[in-house]
Amino acid sequence: MLIDSLWASGAATPYAVLDPDRSLWGKELLGVSILGGDELLPELVSQGVTCFVVGVGAIGDNRPRRRLFELGMAHGSTPLTVCHPSAVCSSWAKIGAGSVVFPNAVVNAGAVLGVNVIVNTGAIIEHDCVIGDHAHIAMGACLGGTVQVDALAHIGAGATVRQNLAIGEGAIIGAGAVVIRDVPPWTTVVGVPASVLRQVSIERAAAFP
Repeated sequence: MLIDSLWASGAATPYAVLDPDRSLWGKELLGVSILGGDELLPELVSQGVTCFVVGVGAIGDNRPRRRLFELGMAHGSTPLTVCHPSAVCSSWAKIGAGSVVFPNAVVNAGAVLGVNVIVNTGAIIEHDCVIGDHAHIAMGACLGGTVQVDALAHIGAGATVRQNLAIGEGAIIGAGAVVIRDVPPWTTVVGVPASVLRQVSIERAAAFP
């Protein structure tokens, strides 16, 4: 979907895919060569490949996505922001570097997206929402107005978050959940209405890679 969105938007011409899976090296993905692993990044930068975008999604843990974003930044590459042309992004919204907005998603006026955010297919981010760095709003999820989603949080497919709520850092909202109250950091909620499934202490979360 990311490569498709790049081709469709014309934001940049995809040059290469990097993937740790050696069985994929030398193959193509939507017309783009899979050259090798992340160790090729410095070489590509030296060849004049100036931009990157993270292709790793996230289901429940956005830290690998954050790590890859930081890797690209460490090598002096520029994070590319990608919005599929079928997405509706208000000119009054702010979309951070390296974020991707997929087909038919909506980002309404006053919304602010941090860096490296995924707004997946058909998701709706209503007016004045604030989405933290490296968060993932999955396909078909709907955030009411003025929702605060902190860094590394994951809003599952088809989930709904009522207006004016706060979703804490690293929190996970299960697919199809309906959230009617604030969700603390590093807490997983599921169901209708959403209730706590599990919770990780902030100290334990900080110890994770």
